[in-house]
Amino acid sequence: RNLSASGPRPNPQGSYHYGMINTTRTIRLANSAPIIDGKQRYAVNGVSFIPADTPLKLADYFKIRGIFTLGSIPDNPTGGGAYLQTSVMAADFRAYVEIVFENAEDTVQSWHIDGHNCFIVGMDGGQWSPDSRSSYNLRDTVSRSTVQVYPMSWTAVYIPLDNVGMWNVRSENWARQYLGQQLYLRVYSPANSWRDEYPIPSNALLCGRALGHKT
Repeated sequence: RNLSASGPRPNPQGSYHYGMINTTRTIRLANSAPIIDGKQRYAVNGVSFIPADTPLKLADYFKIRGIFTLGSIPDNPTGGGAYLQTSVMAADFRAYVEIVFENAEDTVQSWHIDGHNCFIVGMDGGQWSPDSRSSYNLRDTVSRSTVQVYPMSWTAVYIPLDNVGMWNVRSENWARQYLGQQLYLRVYSPANSWRDEYPIPSNALLCGRALGHKT
């Protein structure tokens, strides 16, 4: 694969093979269907997403406090009680991340990752563990932005975080997405360079607590 620049490869300007790059982080995302405050909700790692009053990208761009908190969703299932939160996970630009989608329910789950493609390296029934990596396909898998997870199973992907921004990771089941089975992945570069991300256009429509800010 050749992404010209910005990828997590030894040579930033060249092509690379997905199975030859060391991952820098493992994220496990487990879906669930909790009852919160007497109502059916859906959650990821025990956190059921609720929308903020301001688009998260605008809040991040203008550094508006009190709209979201980085790290408001854990990297792994906790086994604790579910709760409501505007869940945003921090991630580093050019990281090469292993994400394991875990499904302990009896229906097929479908997940979409905005802004990126990922390499589907493994899937199996039961509980994922580090030993599961021995079955990964590191030679000739496919690159996609949507993946499925069978009931009582897991699916693992490798993803190069080569796109700065605030990206939605969500269930493709609209009812589950609407009721909380989603989160945002904030891919951050401290360079703040046009090379990595274009600025918001000067004629962009602003809303929420971003009203009054200058682009």
